[in-house]
Amino acid sequence: MIPRRSFLGATVSAGLIAAAGDLGFLARLPAVSAEEAALEPHTVRFRPEIEPLVRLLEDTPRERVLEEVAARIRGGLSYRDILAALLLAGVRDIQPRPVGFKFHAVLVVNSAHLASLASPDSDRWLPIFWAIDQFKSSQAADIKEGGWKMAPVDESAVPPSHLARKAFIDAMDRWDESAADAAVAGLARTAGEDELFEIFAPYGARDFRDIGHKMIYVANSFRCLAVIGWQHAEPVLRSLAYALLERSGAKDNPADADFPADRPFRQNRETAKKIREGWLDGKASAEAASELLQTVRAGSSSETSELTARLLNGGVSPQSISEALFNGAGELLMQAPGIIAVHSMTFTNATHYAWRRVQSDETRRMLLLQNAAFLPLYRGDHQDTGLHIDALEPLTPDGNGDEAVAEIFADISKDRLTAARKILAYVRDHPNPASLAAAARRLIFLKGNNAHDYKFSAAVLEDYERLSPPWRDRLLAAGAFYFRGSGGADNDLVKRTRAALAA
Repeated sequence: MIPRRSFLGATVSAGLIAAAGDLGFLARLPAVSAEEAALEPHTVRFRPEIEPLVRLLEDTPRERVLEEVAARIRGGLSYRDILAALLLAGVRDIQPRPVGFKFHAVLVVNSAHLASLASPDSDRWLPIFWAIDQFKSSQAADIKEGGWKMAPVDESAVPPSHLARKAFIDAMDRWDESAADAAVAGLARTAGEDELFEIFAPYGARDFRDIGHKMIYVANSFRCLAVIGWQHAEPVLRSLAYALLERSGAKDNPADADFPADRPFRQNRETAKKIREGWLDGKASAEAASELLQTVRAGSSSETSELTARLLNGGVSPQSISEALFNGAGELLMQAPGIIAVHSMTFTNATHYAWRRVQSDETRRMLLLQNAAFLPLYRGDHQDTGLHIDALEPLTPDGNGDEAVAEIFADISKDRLTAARKILAYVRDHPNPASLAAAARRLIFLKGNNAHDYKFSAAVLEDYERLSPPWRDRLLAAGAFYFRGSGGADNDLVKRTRAALAA
């Protein structure tokens, strides 16, 4: 247990760091011997300025790696270089198939980074050190399963720059792994980041295999590359392309088959063509959002995407569509808290990020339709329990201000529905719930024990800022069904991290 006074002082009063620029970067990496830098001949090599640090993460035993990294931080090692090495070590050492499970060591890097940016100075390193430990755990699991390593690209197969885009799209459409690997290397060397995102985004939402992790990987990898630098893009995009072509063990090529995971995309390609010109100019409609939410609750995949198209054609804004989808995912979590429902939230977060970033009108239509189609797939055969996000009633906490925040997180450990109702009342009275968000993050650092804690909290706290009342308030309230409560067991990694940094 965290003492109530300590929890309030550390969580609510601490200021948030203002920007990524406060983190500092461009420190020189420590020298590494030629023997240490030697790599197996069939393993991809990274840029010389980052390779030694990647090797440090790969080769240092789990029980010593945090202390070794901390020593280098005290010597001037930069945040950005550590983040880059962490992502690249995961890309090289952990097979992105299935896209999830042990591969969360890669998927969670951006979420850890977002948590770090939003943390007070005293907690800034905790998410990154947690992610380093997660990498070592996943690396051990990968070794146990055979020790997959990313191989060097086949340079003889890399197409010239003027053919790389077409070659990559053709390979992805054919589910051709070797051709895609060579083509994406060519693309990474010549195309800009915006062009690359436009190409990758549709494939992230193409199929429902891996419960949305493909779209999550698209969003998180591009967001991470924007921080660590696009000079590191090629191995990351090779890993991403390989992940997107994962077919869940099916022997038949999905390009020639009719698997359930692929049907929404094929159907929505036709539905997207029916959406009117000027669909982005629609008006907000609470009634339309409620109608779509009810269809997410009880309708089929095709019914949900078809209603989305009809509402857009009827003049409803994409914002109202998104608010219904976010709240639909939140209700899934309320009714069936667990991994599947959590991914409905993180997939919707990633898809919405992609929707805001892409410029292609066709892709934007498809992303909305696919998001709508996938939510009933997350619901599956689960029966409606009657706990509806739009019927949630606020319950005023007994305390005020900081005391109310502490009360809410104590309730999360005992009664999540009560905590959700109190969050709804709290955000009604505090439209900028920075104290509540800070408390949620800090409890993830202190008590979180898996990648989903970081992925989920990063998603819901980000998405709250993008929705309008009352939808954003209800989404944040639904977060009570997965946030960590103050009564949970502490994570021993925090003590180890603080000791390593203070040594």
